[in-house]
Amino acid sequence: MFSDWLSERACCDAILEHASPNEVCCMLFSSDISIALTISIVIGCPSVVLCADFHRDVKPLLREYCIKCHSGKDANGDVDFSAVKTKDDVDAAFETWESVVGHLHAGTMPPEDEPQPEDKERNRIFVWYEDFVDNIEARPAVFRPRRLSVTEYRNTLQSVLGFDLQVAIIEAEQTVAERSMVIKLLPTDPPGRSGFRNDTHQNPLTTVVWDQYSFLIDSALEQLFSPERRTQLNVFTGTISDNRITIEQAERLLRTFLLRAWRRTVPAADVEQIVSRLQDRNRQELVAALKFEMKTVLMSPAFIYRGLLTSGQHGKRQPVDTFELAERLSYFLWADMPDDQLLFLAADGTLTEPTVYAAQIDRMLMSPKARNLANDFATQWLSLNEIEHVSDNVPQMVALKSQPIDFMHYLFTEDRPLLELIDSETAFISPHTSRMYGADARQLTKYVKQKGIEVEIVPNQKIHLEHTTERGGILTMPGVLAMNKGPIQRGTWVLERILGQALPEPPADVGQVPPNNGAENLTFRQRFEQHRSNPSCAVCHNRIDPLGFALQDFDNGGQYLRSRNYRAPKRRKRDEESADANSEIDTSGRLPSGETFEDIAELRRILTTSQSETVIRNIVERTMSYALCRQLMIHDRPTVNSIVEQMKQDNGTWRDLFHAIANSVPFRETILSADN
Repeated sequence: MFSDWLSERACCDAILEHASPNEVCCMLFSSDISIALTISIVIGCPSVVLCADFHRDVKPLLREYCIKCHSGKDANGDVDFSAVKTKDDVDAAFETWESVVGHLHAGTMPPEDEPQPEDKERNRIFVWYEDFVDNIEARPAVFRPRRLSVTEYRNTLQSVLGFDLQVAIIEAEQTVAERSMVIKLLPTDPPGRSGFRNDTHQNPLTTVVWDQYSFLIDSALEQLFSPERRTQLNVFTGTISDNRITIEQAERLLRTFLLRAWRRTVPAADVEQIVSRLQDRNRQELVAALKFEMKTVLMSPAFIYRGLLTSGQHGKRQPVDTFELAERLSYFLWADMPDDQLLFLAADGTLTEPTVYAAQIDRMLMSPKARNLANDFATQWLSLNEIEHVSDNVPQMVALKSQPIDFMHYLFTEDRPLLELIDSETAFISPHTSRMYGADARQLTKYVKQKGIEVEIVPNQKIHLEHTTERGGILTMPGVLAMNKGPIQRGTWVLERILGQALPEPPADVGQVPPNNGAENLTFRQRFEQHRSNPSCAVCHNRIDPLGFALQDFDNGGQYLRSRNYRAPKRRKRDEESADANSEIDTSGRLPSGETFEDIAELRRILTTSQSETVIRNIVERTMSYALCRQLMIHDRPTVNSIVEQMKQDNGTWRDLFHAIANSVPFRETILSADN
């Protein structure tokens, strides 16, 4: 190999002796990639890709091999290469280029029945992409106002006032009903471009929402000044005598209230201006005046929106101020406003000290509020709300849904490795799911049912998996399997949620897997192979199917088909995507990378070893996108790459990841636009 390099070096020396730098750059893309790399070493370039150009080296190849299917309004997979015309277009499509390179490496694009680029042409794209990635500079995003999501609004209003607004509900025993007045009245936030509901940049403040805010605030303030909420009111005013608030107590209330509502120290002049409007009020008028001033604050943009009061120089990259940093941290880890300790540290400026900042992250992860990471972030990322549709038996449904949420909370708060998401010896089960865990269910504390209740909701208990080797990790949890019925849904879920690979919408005429005809005795998988024979369909199915069929040892309810005590559902609906429990189950597969496996255990091993970087990258990207409340941009890529590398090298834990994101450039810095 060394002699080969010497011959390439001699070739390069001859080229460099007679060619200008510009000519060398052009030669790089008409030569073998190894010679190109050698030239870059000889001339001292950090990489040959300094010479790469999209319009010269990549666009002609896209036009020749890709644009036939990927152009115009009906472009396959919504990828329109004809729309890429400027440098900004190229930058904005950075996720597309990552996908293109992945397809070229895996040989999944162009389709088999289409002309294929030569290796030299593929290398040209690889060289350009390396240049594209290497020359991205990490920087923060330009600040954009964002309204509190419904969950954040509910939590923040509760933290400001000290109690949750609830509606009175008459419900049957062992049912689950939403009691939060905020959740019931406000429209559900649609997922933003990031895929998360806290990404509310495109979610306008409508008159309907404004009216609901007004109603909620009126209800909250009415409760705060009622006798039933005297304890919460005393937190603001001190002990109230004779059921009458004094002017001094009213002023004290407003000062504390303003700090909480605006989540930062309020200038003394602003406080005095509000307090002055309370002067000369008699005791009967004072409470009404207080309610008016408090409603004005709670209906203000400074309360409803994040970061509108942030300070700094416009048009300049800079660290966020300490109060904004406290907000970013608390809404990331708690989906709630900063507590008194965070606000105090922000006020005295010590929050930015490395040891103080790190200690606060650890403290927050140990807080009960950190449960929101699992309830909000993990539930949205892994689409766990879909489990609510798998059973009409409420206690059973709650058991299936709470299991992965408890598991994710355990990973997040107990400093567990990132890859334990895929393969873990820890599980959370209850009497409703215990039969799926065989001998390991004996670890449960004995359950005694209450008298007069046939079925009840029971909390999960933590167990160690010793005998149930088919389980372990998020992929094989009964609720996750039950919400994804059949190999296509399961494979798609793993591909998108765990590996972070987007799929285009299936063709409208995709049809169903046909049943056996006449004397045929084909397994579902054999019939499916006939169904997906279309090369254009096979491009996606080659990625989906191996992952989905690896999980076909489990039925549509998440039960393990090979278990000795397997019990088929009493009412089994006809489902062409389900494997028959009595037929031969083939869980083997081959990934686009060429790696093969026989069952889910071997697939888990691949995902945690050779494919671990793909899994870790998706975890980092999803977590960072949630933390930043926005879609990741091209300038976030260096930060993502750095954190991925750190997690790989150190066998990073979820705690390590939260610290890394909270200390990253896009999290701790901002650019205030001239329009702010």
